[in-house]
Formats: sequence, C-alpha cells, structure tokens
Amino acid sequence: MPGIDDCKIIDLPKIADPRGNLTFIEGGRHLPYDIKRVFYLYDVPGGSERAGHALKNCYQFIIAMSGSFDVILDDGHEKRRIHLNRSYYGLNIYPMIWREIDNFSSGAVCMVLASDFYNENDYYRDYESFIKALRGTR
Repeated sequence: MPGIDDCKIIDLPKIADPRGNLTFIEGGRHLPYDIKRVFYLYDVPGGSERAGHALKNCYQFIIAMSGSFDVILDDGHEKRRIHLNRSYYGLNIYPMIWREIDNFSSGAVCMVLASDFYNENDYYRDYESFIKALRGTR
C-alpha cells in the first residue's frame, strides 16, 4: 500500500511568455491517471482547515493556483507537512492517505484534480475508521 513517500510533487510544463506564463496538465501524461473531476477551494477564512479525510480509491492532485497553503499527509505511520505556493507544480496524493489542508494565505485558491467522480462512499471522514481500515480491522 502506498505511503507518504509515494506522494510526490509533480512539476508541470511552464511556458514562459512576457505576456503571461502558461501551464497545462494532461491526465494520463503528467498524472498517472485520467482526470474525472476538478474542484477548487477559495475564500477560505483565516485559521480554517479543509479536507480532514482519506479516500479509499481516488487519487488527487492538489495545486496552489493562487496564494499558498499547507497539506498535511498521514499514512497511519508518519505525518508530513508540504507547503504549496506555485501554480506550476502540485502534490499527487494516493488513496488511503489522510489529508488536511491549513495555513491558507489571503486570497489562496486550491485546485484539486481527482481520478474519479464524487462518491461519498469512497471517503473516510473519521480518523479512527481510517486507521482501523489500514490495519484491516474494519
């Protein structure tokens, strides 16, 4: 089962132009899966946290489109905090990794590309249930 070390920053193509830079992302090329859903977080009040869940089967790629924030990863054995603050790279997160997002700067926009459509049954929203599932004691 993948752990925190498998969750990597992926650099995206950056086409520099004096009129403004361009970055693109292609599912199955830059990410090891097709992109089936895109959502974004914005207007997050100072001091707020988002996420606080793990996904059973869905991969997610998180990009700081504007501003910055921290992603805290937890695989049940280790925790790691990753600061995202550029729109030309993102963090690829495997299924069965607990994630929380905090430390949003003013005006931050967090975009998430997901490998699957929304399915509430794919979520662990309770940390203890997540840990039990990791240990195989559902």
